[in-house]
Amino acid sequence: MRIISGEFKGRKLKAVPGSGTRPTSDKIRESIFNIIGPYFEGGTSLDLYGGSGALTIEGMSRGIARAIIIDVDPKAVETIKENLHTLDLNERVEVFRNDSYRALKALRKRTVKFSYVYLDPPYKKQKIKKEIEFLKENELLELNAVIVTEHDAMLKLPEQIAGCVCLKHEQYNSTTAVTIYTNETEGEEQHE
Repeated sequence: MRIISGEFKGRKLKAVPGSGTRPTSDKIRESIFNIIGPYFEGGTSLDLYGGSGALTIEGMSRGIARAIIIDVDPKAVETIKENLHTLDLNERVEVFRNDSYRALKALRKRTVKFSYVYLDPPYKKQKIKKEIEFLKENELLELNAVIVTEHDAMLKLPEQIAGCVCLKHEQYNSTTAVTIYTNETEGEEQHE
């Protein structure tokens, strides 16, 4: 795995050992950032299923200022920390070992709002709709925040979730699809 563009272009990232993590391919990562960027002027990102940290690091290479990465797997957390250390990003990224729901509950208590959110859960444990609803209801999203979801191609996500509107849907192969949402409403004005 390599960083595709920006400050760290061409730098190698370590993958999580074992078969428990399914990394986003370089091709899909490049496609995602061509849709949502390709470059950024600051902002804060959240990755609820960090894996190797590649999505977050790619975003930071392209200009995102700060990030929080969550993963429940100790091997993933160790890999993320190694990748961040290699690129001297430790000061700009917080890494927590936690499951997504507990992490969201903890984030609710902080005064943080995210500009970019990555949701790439294990395909058998997808709760994407609930996670977006939680982010929205607990005011964790900036207006016009972008939410990138990578999911099983068989999963059909709605056009709109709690005021977040589908910006783009792409199917990359028989198993992988990406649906990108944008937060188009302030606060809790809109409920479905």
